[in-house]
Amino acid sequence: MGAAPGSGDDAFRAALADARTEVAGRLADLERTLAELVRSRESANDDDEHDPEGVTLSSEWSRLSGLADAARTELAEADVALERWAAGRYGVCENCGGPIPVERLEVRPFATRCVPCASLRR
Repeated sequence: MGAAPGSGDDAFRAALADARTEVAGRLADLERTLAELVRSRESANDDDEHDPEGVTLSSEWSRLSGLADAARTELAEADVALERWAAGRYGVCENCGGPIPVERLEVRPFATRCVPCASLRR
């Protein structure tokens, strides 16, 4: 197993920043789509719940809201990871203080716990 990235490992910092940028863009797109859906609902006079074609506005609203909520959570995780990086705590388990293996951070860049500590939370 690898060790946690050191403060000089700019590849992890760049990957975190890129992930945050991607999530922020995805969230902005979802929020625009939700705003368009709200405008569509306000101007719609018909009962879309009984429309035999396509997805209802309510179903689409629910789906998009769930995706936006997930993106907001992911964005918050990215911000926390970047704060941990700035404080020199990125790659350090918040529970036991041990290193989070590089392999785990490559798969879950926002991880705050090592594998043993993360498995205790279940």
